[in-house]
Amino acid sequence: MVLCIGYRAEQIESAVGDGREFGLAVSYSHDGPVLLGTGGALKLALPKLGGRFFVLYGDSYLPCDFHAVQQAFLTRSKPALMTVLRNENRWDKSNVLFRDGQVVEYNKRAPRPDMTYIDYGLGILSAAALDLYPQGQAFDLADVYHELSIAGHLAGFEVSANERFYEIGSPQGLKEAEAYFSTRGGT
Repeated sequence: MVLCIGYRAEQIESAVGDGREFGLAVSYSHDGPVLLGTGGALKLALPKLGGRFFVLYGDSYLPCDFHAVQQAFLTRSKPALMTVLRNENRWDKSNVLFRDGQVVEYNKRAPRPDMTYIDYGLGILSAAALDLYPQGQAFDLADVYHELSIAGHLAGFEVSANERFYEIGSPQGLKEAEAYFSTRGGT
């Protein structure tokens, strides 16, 4: 596992260490003095990530079948895959137009009314999907996904509505995640 870290990186490294405590092997990719955004951080980490890799936002818990997502990526001839959830603006603003296994358009900045799905927070990228973006400069993964979707290069995988996402990036999200985990006995 590679953690791309920037803001408060030392706190994350102190808490996670090399990952053995959690049954993981963890390495780090540091943004450095200038924060690179999600896309810039991935571009910097490419030597540690290989040719294809999962991307999971660090503030998210996603109870979905990662193997099924991987299989869907491997059966498509696209450089990237985004997991999507039928949302209809329930948990956040819907930002994906999804049809027949294809993300027709992803637009985090200007979602359209006909977008009923949301980026679930898990993707798979090939390193080539980042080729057009500069090394060492800040850019958002949302822009990469948007460009890939418009070009017809972003496959989609719909997760079950029973597998909603949990995030801790907002007070309400943290409250919902705590409630979810309290019903699972801390697992």
